Amino acid sequence: MEKERELIDRLIDLSFAEDIGDGDHTTLSCIPETAMGKSKLLIKEEGILAGVEVAKEVFHRFDPDLKVTVFIEDGTPVKPGDVAMVVEGKVQSLLQTERLMLNIMQRMSGIATMTHKYQERLKGTHTHVLDTRKTTPGMRILEKMAVKIGGGMNHRIGLFDMILLKDNHVDFAGGIDKAITRAKEYCKAKGKNLKIEIEVRNFDELQQVLDLGGVDRIMFDNFTPEMTRKAVEMVGGRFETESSGGITFDTLRDYAECGVDFISVGALTHSVKGLDMSFKAC
Repeated sequence: MEKERELIDRLIDLSFAEDIGDGDHTTLSCIPETAMGKSKLLIKEEGILAGVEVAKEVFHRFDPDLKVTVFIEDGTPVKPGDVAMVVEGKVQSLLQTERLMLNIMQRMSGIATMTHKYQERLKGTHTHVLDTRKTTPGMRILEKMAVKIGGGMNHRIGLFDMILLKDNHVDFAGGIDKAITRAKEYCKAKGKNLKIEIEVRNFDELQQVLDLGGVDRIMFDNFTPEMTRKAVEMVGGRFETESSGGITFDTLRDYAECGVDFISVGALTHSVKGLDMSFKAC
């Protein structure tokens, strides 16, 4: 949590630096420093709201005197016409924080909305939708927060909190057995208690993993639903299972009904549309 806070603080500082530079000369030129006012966050599209807590941090870091009144919390379904929050204080501060707050909330809400849609498609199964590392550079922590707000689960935050042996790792290491063995030896030598997941591309690689063991989860990469069903039967509950690669909203349910524990979907973060909203004077 402390690391998350540090990353968010750095992101906010960088975002203000790139947007304001040496001053918002439009606002400074026409709005008196003493002018006071309030603005409302108006929702213009149906979806799941996300980013409220981060927005509060944006306002307070820029101007601690801004008063934020929240009417709709993170994770709540919203519709056009809803007012999520009202912010009161210096008009100069309202205008200078508007775009950063909207950029964050629109993207996070878009991700939460997409995630909710995918997880709803899995209702009645035991399968959970996962995000990936296909995120916007610098915004990963916010995007992964949005996935959780939308009802999904985080796969891993980065390269540091889990070992995922993908096809290139296996090939460069010289095979399944070498990759798994070295990963286990590394964790032991470094005193790391990290989960180990391995990606398999076919049934031969899957059988090698089942014979060797030593992992926590097996990812079926670009398997068809028919292949996935057979793979889940081969694993027989001995390890967690995950489907990945080319899975769309339309095929999501087919994979879940094969019995996999997780389905990872890059589209949750890499091609999402922001939820429409605006910040207007009131």
